Amino acid sequence: MQYLPLLIEGGCADSILVYMVPHILTHLQENDNTLMKKFLILMLPLLVSISAFGQKPAYVIYNAKGKKVTYEKMVKGLAQQDVVLFGELHNNPIAHWLQLEVTADLHQTKGLILGAEMIEADNQTELDQYLNDSIDEKGLDTLARLWPNHKTDYAPLLRFAKENQISFIATNVPRRYAKMVYKGGFEALDTLTDQEKQWMVPLPFVFDSLLPKYQEILEMMGGHGSADLVKAQALKDATMAHFILHNYRDDHLFIHYNGAYHSDDHEGILWYLQQGRGNLRYATISTVSQKDIGRLEKEYNGKADFIICVDSDMTTTY
Repeated sequence: MQYLPLLIEGGCADSILVYMVPHILTHLQENDNTLMKKFLILMLPLLVSISAFGQKPAYVIYNAKGKKVTYEKMVKGLAQQDVVLFGELHNNPIAHWLQLEVTADLHQTKGLILGAEMIEADNQTELDQYLNDSIDEKGLDTLARLWPNHKTDYAPLLRFAKENQISFIATNVPRRYAKMVYKGGFEALDTLTDQEKQWMVPLPFVFDSLLPKYQEILEMMGGHGSADLVKAQALKDATMAHFILHNYRDDHLFIHYNGAYHSDDHEGILWYLQQGRGNLRYATISTVSQKDIGRLEKEYNGKADFIICVDSDMTTTY
């Protein structure tokens, strides 16, 4: 055991571990098989812990109570749901990477349906053309109104859906109609044709301006926000919920990708989903950023069923 002090000497344990262990095992095997077995039994747990200690994680997953959970436990919990709302920070690469990883892992457990805020409902035709190989990625980019960060952040999800023949739903209301509500209230939608109204939640729809998240929007605007601003947000939330439920199929899991604000605190999209089909099982994920990810800040407790806490020094995609 003369090697142990060298292995655990501070500072460079990982490098020493990688270099020394093969030599130690070779020496023990050549000289004493019994000693080698004892070494493996007694020392490998310590060596593994030393190696793990040297890692600096980019994110930590917490549950709603602020307790750390493993990725595997989160995926296991999500697999029991009917609908998962994956709330992202739009420019966070960890959130986008985990969206793809979670989707791929859940695909192994049950049939999936995917959908996203980032593609508007009137682009469903173009999205379907891409999924069935009628157009390529360049064609989709030309014909649909894709977000500026689509190539890095959302294209991988569409490719996964295409490769695995998974339905992908464009759930968001076309932005021009949300803008109409922002400027003229719900009454502005009365001027739309029946065809245009197919790209949003059926009108009229339930609206509760007193929901805490909508009140928070007004507070963030510092008195410069209007009731119509909140109505525009509600139109988006209600429309996304509508298209999720309209396309949901029994014995499937619908994973929806959206900005965290649309589902944080179990409001927004989730509130409308529960109004429509309260019998389904729902779970939410939120993404937050903080300097010290070793402990979730209290303000984030309860924000979602699972909270992905990302190091605030993480680079962004735009």
